[in-house]
Amino acid sequence: MKVILLQDVKSLGKKGDVVEVSVGYARNALIHKNLGVEATPENLNNLKLKQKHDAKVAEENLEAAKELAKEIETWTVEVKIKTGEGGRVFGSVSTKEVVDACEKQYGKKIDKKKIEIDVPMKALGSYDLKLKLHPEVQARLRVHVSEK
Repeated sequence: MKVILLQDVKSLGKKGDVVEVSVGYARNALIHKNLGVEATPENLNNLKLKQKHDAKVAEENLEAAKELAKEIETWTVEVKIKTGEGGRVFGSVSTKEVVDACEKQYGKKIDKKKIEIDVPMKALGSYDLKLKLHPEVQARLRVHVSEK
């Protein structure tokens, strides 16, 4: 019996795969536990339409990420931090502070989990941060840390 998997099933396949299994396994395990549906022509057509829709959405997300990356490459975000005598910094600049500064200065909200800080920003100066906007798209964000 052919079954369309609705979820990943270990040792059988991934979501959206059409697999051939025994009738008993299909009815008693996969269909009963909502892990799959019978591969009827209607269900196969629905699967094909869903895959086309998902591909179109993924393409739109990729294009949006590329546009945002081009825009971010031109930014220089100014982050002000409290300093002591001789310009010594108290602590370091976090991703949350960078995100807040981006939102205030450029009006764009960036997810702080997408920012990668290679070197802790514990001194005044300029830093380049990597942003993973999409699995295929990365951007470089310049951050300038200055005294309050």
